[in-house]
Amino acid sequence: MEETVIKIIARIRSDFPTKFGIPRQSGIVENLVSRIVFEPEYRNPDALRGIDGYSHLWLIWQFSEAVRKDWSPTVRPPRLGGNIRKGVFATRSPFRPNPIGLSSVKLVGIEETEKEGSVLLVAGADLMDGTPIYDIKPYLPFTDSHPDAVGGFSDPVRERSLQVEYPAELTGQLPADKWEALLGILAHDPRPSYQHDPERVYGMAFAGKEVKFKVDGDKLTILDII
Repeated sequence: MEETVIKIIARIRSDFPTKFGIPRQSGIVENLVSRIVFEPEYRNPDALRGIDGYSHLWLIWQFSEAVRKDWSPTVRPPRLGGNIRKGVFATRSPFRPNPIGLSSVKLVGIEETEKEGSVLLVAGADLMDGTPIYDIKPYLPFTDSHPDAVGGFSDPVRERSLQVEYPAELTGQLPADKWEALLGILAHDPRPSYQHDPERVYGMAFAGKEVKFKVDGDKLTILDII
């Protein structure tokens, strides 16, 4: 089988050291800001000339925690409860012949740093900290946006919103921007869809903290932030 080599041009720096809690799709939590740090070979400011004219970007990246030698023609999408199989090319499962992901993010700005060169600040990324990025392309609204598109079996299982409650004293455990991002993440229910135990306490690593919470019906309660 023919193979090719794809170079890693950058890595993302996000508030997610593990996979649990990462939004299931890009753009769901707009308050979630991440940094794209280029590899030394690609820290040439000329490579970003004109990028500030775009509001959104496409990121092409590697499912670095899902690299495997074999592949399966069918997968079990978590949003369908994990017990219904669909064709791998009809899903966005990370378990693919090539572990490549695609995300649309909002370009917040460009941060000029002495150590890391030009760093892209993006909002709405669904990537774990350190994820390798293969390429960055501009999002073109006149051709990339399709308002009349059909979402297949994903349409009936769109993200539901939870009511998030918490003790007032916990708000000081995170900076204001991180707190708003956390609320957005929790509102979209980070649990696997097959888990419904109202007494189970979940722990999610976020922004250097451990967030403890429970879910009962449509209400999520933050118990502690450690």
